[in-house]
Amino acid sequence: MKISGTSTFHDWTMKTPVFSGEATFKIGAENQITKLSAIAFNLPVLTLKSGQKKLDKNAYKALKTDQFKEILYKQVSAEVMSLNNSKFHIKTAGKLTIAGLTKDAIIDLYCFVNKDGSISCNGNYPINMSDYNVTAPIFMGAVMKTGDAIKLEFSFLFEKS
Repeated sequence: MKISGTSTFHDWTMKTPVFSGEATFKIGAENQITKLSAIAFNLPVLTLKSGQKKLDKNAYKALKTDQFKEILYKQVSAEVMSLNNSKFHIKTAGKLTIAGLTKDAIIDLYCFVNKDGSISCNGNYPINMSDYNVTAPIFMGAVMKTGDAIKLEFSFLFEKS
């Protein structure tokens, strides 16, 4: 999972391999996804790393990690649309929580059923930090400022249970 954005100097990315999620899919004939009845994920914010300690520190401060340790998403509803026999577009509506503020979010997932029965999904969700009362970080005495727009990008592998 990663978060990416822009700044007055360069684009930036923070990545983490540490997140958890669960999903409940209904699979029909010929490995067709027919329903997604639940999906949720949890991203521990302090595991996000950019490779630049100052950027990380300012991002953690902006995301209020002293109070709110996770970015959370929980699906409320979903619509499954077949793109072809093996790929599916799933439009999920749910609640996204960032820095303690929960808002409605519609997140598009693109999923396929693997030969072993596991399901791979990926997608992204653009947001403005200000929508979640997150002030875009400023560095070096306001010489460098991050943009308000960021993008959450994710890739999940749900193993068959």
